[in-house]
Amino acid sequence: MPAEETVASEVGQTLREAGADVVFGVVGSGNFHVTNALVGAGARFVAARHEGGAATMADAYARASGGLGVLSVHQGPGLTNAMTGIAEAAKSRTPLVVLAAEATSRLSNFWVDQNALARAVGALPRRVNSARSARADTLTAVATAQSERRTVILNLPLDVQQQRVEGGNRFGLLPGGTTVHPREDDIAALAALLNEAERPVFIAGRGARLADAGEALAALAERAGALLATSAAARGLFRGDPFDLDVSGGFATPLAAELIRAADLIVGWGCGLNMWTLRHGTLIAPDAKVAQVDTEQDALGRHRRVDLGVVGDATDTAWQVADRVPAKRGYRSREIARLLQTEGRWPQIPFTDRSTADRIDPRTLSTELNTLLPVERTVAVDSGNFMGYPVMYLDVPDGEGLVFTQAYQSIGLGLATAIGAALARPDRLTVAALGDGGALMSITELETAVREQIGLLIVVYNDAAYGAEVHHFGPHGDDLATVTFPDTDIAAIARGFGCQAATVRSPQDLKAVAPWLAGPRERPLLLDAKVAADEASWWLEEAFRGH
Repeated sequence: MPAEETVASEVGQTLREAGADVVFGVVGSGNFHVTNALVGAGARFVAARHEGGAATMADAYARASGGLGVLSVHQGPGLTNAMTGIAEAAKSRTPLVVLAAEATSRLSNFWVDQNALARAVGALPRRVNSARSARADTLTAVATAQSERRTVILNLPLDVQQQRVEGGNRFGLLPGGTTVHPREDDIAALAALLNEAERPVFIAGRGARLADAGEALAALAERAGALLATSAAARGLFRGDPFDLDVSGGFATPLAAELIRAADLIVGWGCGLNMWTLRHGTLIAPDAKVAQVDTEQDALGRHRRVDLGVVGDATDTAWQVADRVPAKRGYRSREIARLLQTEGRWPQIPFTDRSTADRIDPRTLSTELNTLLPVERTVAVDSGNFMGYPVMYLDVPDGEGLVFTQAYQSIGLGLATAIGAALARPDRLTVAALGDGGALMSITELETAVREQIGLLIVVYNDAAYGAEVHHFGPHGDDLATVTFPDTDIAAIARGFGCQAATVRSPQDLKAVAPWLAGPRERPLLLDAKVAADEASWWLEEAFRGH
């Protein structure tokens, strides 16, 4: 390193050393030098077409890779444009560092209180304060993001960026992560609950998935005779286990809901046990006991009362408790194993096909795709009335298979989610499942996917409406003119961006998929699926109950 460098180059190099392999963003004058420093140090920079898309790409990259997400934005409007994606990441506890240039003079057109913006959406504001502290400030932001699973906005003031850094002033080390060990009495109490239970159910959330707790929880469940389930965000964590119920909550199969309701003990592992995962509490029997394991004290009992709260890492806690639980059959009967084998997944459950001459039933579309597509896949799902169909009918191979940016319930994040996930897992086919509203809101990022030669399969469930509002307000006789639209040829728009595209009105129209799958996949394939939308999705009722 030369004897003198600027703060901008120091921050870029430090971030690269700390694990910034892929960086997303939109470059302006304020983040030009620091972004170039990242690239010069070996990071891959993915230029999105909107900061909102870049933020969601970085979020999804961190989720799918298990590593650090990094976003680079211009001061002021660059940051405000990214705020919806940042809010989603912050609510999801994604380890993300947002490198934000900062105007410090209130006379600047770009000035805005960036610290207040960060706090408003649950992110942590930090600042590079001087040339002397630049490296330490940057490493602290990274350490906080990784060890606490937080989204950190690291402000880089314009005047500080140009300060010179003496080579001898480089200091600061990246602290290692720490495991939160449970207390001895909590281990004993949880073991006692499991020993007493006859029908225990484990529900693992994204916190357990991030802790690589799947193996430990599956082993403990087998020993305690527990059935296994996940929140939607951790779907696939127990795939292959004969006693996997799949998703608990709004997307649960009828069989899974019945078995969870009959449990006498529910244990949440890195799972909020919120209204979505427990259907507003209706999945818990009145006499069932509830325990919750989480690394943070304030997460325990946040959404519902628990009989036992354990502060501890899910993996460590599960292994320690397993040593105290004698092996028993519990809830794991041959009859339940047989039922789960025959009706434990949505694609196995018969339905009445509502397809018409020019509209395909979204369940038919999803089940056909489930059969056509390779097993090794990543499914990225946007928000909207349609979203349950890909979540329920498109299988995922493991706990990394579903990237579900739903903590903020914003539409329009799905396409960027898929781009970030695809770059994190190029070994898998990434499927973007979007509604037409979210697709059109974010369609500018098709250019990003084409330019980066990302082989996405993009499936648009196109009902020419904001379907959630149509089905929520329509039955009351409200005027729906503001939420319905003329049919849009999204396939034609996609071709204009350089994608391959096809319109799907029947299963026969999916013939475009096979040759694309067999080819080099150097550009996305978009399926504009004209879906039947005469009935509301039943999970939509759950969503509006939570508003």
